[in-house]
Amino acid sequence: MIGYVMLGSQNIDVSRYFYGSLMKVMGAEKVADSKTFLAWSFGEGKPMLAIGNPFDGEDASYGNGTMVALSVSSTEEVDKLHKKALALGGQNEGDPGLRSGGYYCAYFRDLDGNKLNFHCKP
Repeated sequence: MIGYVMLGSQNIDVSRYFYGSLMKVMGAEKVADSKTFLAWSFGEGKPMLAIGNPFDGEDASYGNGTMVALSVSSTEEVDKLHKKALALGGQNEGDPGLRSGGYYCAYFRDLDGNKLNFHCKP
């Protein structure tokens, strides 16, 4: 159903390093890389995560209540990726732990303030 999710960025070079580091740990492949747009995927027909400068030329902003949830395979991977996101300068929005529905999640904001989480169902 979802082709890709796009998050706005004020600085593509910083986002390239931040997300490139996280996506490498997750095993995603970079499928687009330009001065204004980046994207990663796990393969043909799979949803992509894209980062880009807003098309209208205005500042990138995040939506209140908007979040991207990135699925991983284990609680250990959630822990490792959350720790990595924080080490890269991300802001903690919720330590790793069990949440409603039996999901194990960890929340963070990227360097532009976009909210994301890593999650799995142990």
